[in-house]
Amino acid sequence: MRDRVLRALGGTPAHDTEQDTAPDGILVADDLTPADAAALDPARTPAVVLAGSSPTAHAAILLRARGVPTVVGVGAALAARAGEAALLVVDGTTGEVVADPDPPTLAAFRDRAAAFDRRRDDAQRRAHEPAVTRDGTTVLVGANLGSPEDARAALGADLAGLVRTEFGFLDRREAPTVDEQEASYRAIAEAMDGRRITLRTLDVGGDKPLDYLPVAPEANPFLGVRGIRLALARPRILADQLTAIVRVAHDHPVDVMFPMIAAVDELTAARRALVEAIETVGRGRPADLRVGIMVEVPAAALKAAAFAPHVDFFSIGTNDLTQYTLAAERGNDQLAALADALDPGVLALIAATVRGAGDDVLVAVCGELAGDEAAVPILIGLGVRELSVAPGAAATVKEAVRAVDLDSARDLAAAALTCADARAVRELPAAAPSVGGRPGAPSVPWTG
Repeated sequence: MRDRVLRALGGTPAHDTEQDTAPDGILVADDLTPADAAALDPARTPAVVLAGSSPTAHAAILLRARGVPTVVGVGAALAARAGEAALLVVDGTTGEVVADPDPPTLAAFRDRAAAFDRRRDDAQRRAHEPAVTRDGTTVLVGANLGSPEDARAALGADLAGLVRTEFGFLDRREAPTVDEQEASYRAIAEAMDGRRITLRTLDVGGDKPLDYLPVAPEANPFLGVRGIRLALARPRILADQLTAIVRVAHDHPVDVMFPMIAAVDELTAARRALVEAIETVGRGRPADLRVGIMVEVPAAALKAAAFAPHVDFFSIGTNDLTQYTLAAERGNDQLAALADALDPGVLALIAATVRGAGDDVLVAVCGELAGDEAAVPILIGLGVRELSVAPGAAATVKEAVRAVDLDSARDLAAAALTCADARAVRELPAAAPSVGGRPGAPSVPWTG
């Protein structure tokens, strides 16, 4: 919000994010807003290096979803050095950034990139095959989407495990109409060509404010009126969105998912609004419409059994669940090392969600942890049976699932729950990632 006001006062275009880099070059910046990230052209920006931010900040997530290698939290001094370099190489999988590399280093990075491309190509050849573990357990692998373009990039995805509907509300002077929302959701459903889409209702607040939906000043907006809390406080906004969702659900397989649920009363109120939307559309309840909630608040994980009778599925948003469990704000670069979703405390909440779900409620993970190959066997061992990842990662995550043996995964998950911290979890032999490092986080000393 501050940055938008300053840009407006200074007459700067809303998305002048490429002003600090030459065309077709790596973007080096202090930080980006989610709107900035969404405005970048991947064809002109092959990679992004940010002085601040963290791997689970919304801007970083959007960049990875668009296939842009991103390294965050390098610090102002190192970012300045990067901005002055004649040549910069970036590895978004390990967090390495090298300014003006010598010939052997440059050759090593090119070899690594070639190996990555070969591995990705191998995975993409099998992308449309189901993800089945070595012992025969099927795990759905979906994609997190924000647009029809994302859907078309989701090679091999079994479904859209998360559609971020808030993108249709950003950078506007007023909320989109029911017809506009219906057209947007229908376009995504058609791009998914019959595969199920999971439409998360409006999830704004925190670092995603809407100028036309102001809330009273809050000392900590991340603990304030956001997600379902804001939607229930603005019932017309929720009613219009649910009406658009129900219209599309009559023609396509659709899940509706409510974010930031902490209390059963919130869920029942949201479900009442859904019933009213169904009555407004006047065609009865869509046959394939399912209802679920995001598990992002520790209380929701611990009370999963209380929510289970009211939902068809749980989808664990590990980005927010981690921030609330560890009291580490997800966009704070000083806390990026602490805010690792493989922390045993976060894993214990995932395990609690699975227990509370019982046998009839599917448990998915749609946070960034789902795309972390070190986490895939642990999540499967905990009982997660759907992983939703960045569009370009679906094929490689399917390959990671195919390498899993369920008994070994259960042993690994049990061991992870006894570890002291996330680093110890990552050091467990079976959890070693095949690509290396947390995506986007500096994991080795900066060089150059």
